[in-house]
Amino acid sequence: MATPVRARPDGSPPPAAPPSSPGPRGHRSSPRWRSTLYRWDLRAIPYVFVAPFFLTFAAFGLFPLIYTGWLSLHRVELGGDPTWKGLENYTDLATSEFFWNALVNTFTIGVISTVPQLLMALGLAHLLNYRLRGRGFFRVAILAPYATSIAAATLVFAQLFNTDYGMINGVLGWFGFDPVNWESSRWPAQIAISTIVTWRWTGYNALIYLAAMQAVPQDLYEAASLDGASRWRQFVSVTIPSIRPTILFTIIVSTIGATQLFGEPMLFGGSVGISGGSGNQFQTLSLLMYEKGWITGALGQASAIAWVMLLLLLLVGGVQALVSRHHRKKLGG
Repeated sequence: MATPVRARPDGSPPPAAPPSSPGPRGHRSSPRWRSTLYRWDLRAIPYVFVAPFFLTFAAFGLFPLIYTGWLSLHRVELGGDPTWKGLENYTDLATSEFFWNALVNTFTIGVISTVPQLLMALGLAHLLNYRLRGRGFFRVAILAPYATSIAAATLVFAQLFNTDYGMINGVLGWFGFDPVNWESSRWPAQIAISTIVTWRWTGYNALIYLAAMQAVPQDLYEAASLDGASRWRQFVSVTIPSIRPTILFTIIVSTIGATQLFGEPMLFGGSVGISGGSGNQFQTLSLLMYEKGWITGALGQASAIAWVMLLLLLLVGGVQALVSRHHRKKLGG
């Protein structure tokens, strides 16, 4: 209940109540200030969360990339000052037989390791996609080679392919074949290295294919079965078209890995692994880059090789983008 206002004895009206204090300065604008802070919070917080990644990428990815590009335009030796050379390092590569030999070796090893690897991975994934007894064990087992270190796997395969006492030559001798010089001959050495790469990466790609196959709708298989399609026809007409983007992805990733091949040929060659054998018969671009940079001491030439490898990878990525765009247009049409 409100308290009644009493008039003065002389009849004059009571004095007006003093105005309420506005409080501290800015108190009335606090809702607007909180709204501004809220908007800044919504805009800035996502960048704060992703900032560690970009800072790490700038320090360990972008800066080395730019600095390597700068080195590729200079004559740089260990312990010496850089000297400007422009594009001379790149023109030297264009006329270097060692560079072209390494480029061809990288391509051939990549082809004879990637093609069988992906084909076997596709077949394994197709088998594991069915209800097999113990398929959980097999799914884990095919990933074991990928978990094995490169050094351990390569050393074991180097013993298997040894010319004098290797098991591979022993098995070939049972069938009447002469021993193969796996280390000194060009094609046998590349086949041996490709075998190591295939052994390590087949199971990994098989699991990727298996995950893609399990995402294919079962209605497509049921419709194909009603039409009388066999399992092979279902695999060719249903499975392959459905996982085509995944197949393209594995091709690109395997090509990138083949371009960066380093550990397997170096360890397989032993004392002459850096030079890719006594006759550079299996020297890849990565091995040539390492030899130029840390054995010869020509860091400028090594940087130029690194940028050529980067350009090759960008070219592969561009081809992949064009193929993907063509596939999307084809599906849309």
